[in-house]
Amino acid sequence: MSTPFYVSPEQLMKDRADFARKGVSRGRSLVAIHYADGVVFVSENPSAALHKVSEIYDRIAFAAVGRYNEFENLRIAGVRLADMRGYAYDRRDVTGRGLANAYAQTLGTIFSSGGEKPYEVEIFVAEIGDTPAEDQIFRLTFEGMVADEQGYAVMGGAADVVSGYLKERFSEGASLEDAIRLAVAALGHGDAGDRVIPVDDLEVAVLDRTRTQPRKFVRVRPSRLTEILGDRGTDAAPAAAGQPESTAPEVSPGEQPPSSPSAPAPTDGDGGEPPIAPPLD
Repeated sequence: MSTPFYVSPEQLMKDRADFARKGVSRGRSLVAIHYADGVVFVSENPSAALHKVSEIYDRIAFAAVGRYNEFENLRIAGVRLADMRGYAYDRRDVTGRGLANAYAQTLGTIFSSGGEKPYEVEIFVAEIGDTPAEDQIFRLTFEGMVADEQGYAVMGGAADVVSGYLKERFSEGASLEDAIRLAVAALGHGDAGDRVIPVDDLEVAVLDRTRTQPRKFVRVRPSRLTEILGDRGTDAAPAAAGQPESTAPEVSPGEQPPSSPSAPAPTDGDGGEPPIAPPLD
């Protein structure tokens, strides 16, 4: 009779963590930043159909990096839980903290189970309140750990580099335009030099407390992003790289009028696509 192969629990957990961490590191980074009127999410996402940032409930948003089918299952489960709790009790009983705890239990159970592989995902659950002091961003890792992030949070493959960039330049109470510019510059920052991310490759969404509707989630359209980021190719990269930058073909033309600091936040408007993206089926 052969001796069964033995792996210590410590080594098993380490191997599962390394496996999940490698899967998450292959995903493009995602940034969440507190600004004066809420929370903005910015991610490099070339796909127009597969969203990394979505709405969960009235004041709650969900963002994730890693394996799409896995975090999409988590998003759908969160939507169902929020709807059932709001219907059975009260809409005010649906909180970001409650959803974060539910996600932590699910991820922790899957990670410690020996019957299936761990989820290769990291997620944000963000909620805004009536004042900036009540805004919250919860970061959940693949093993079910929860962290309450302050000011800004980053996850994904280049999280350390992006987080270091934000640490040096982040300031509280910034406008939406300034927060988006900072997040895009941080995502384009790298050890090998800075790069300009095309507007079409950006996914930007906002939890905006100034909206009059109960649902505070809104996506920032590419036309609005072009107004905000139109002049970034002329002065953003040289300051970081310390040398002149060649003209990038994906940057908007120089005659694009710069955005005004007093420009309104994205609203419902009639610009074509709806400002709020309903949960995907």
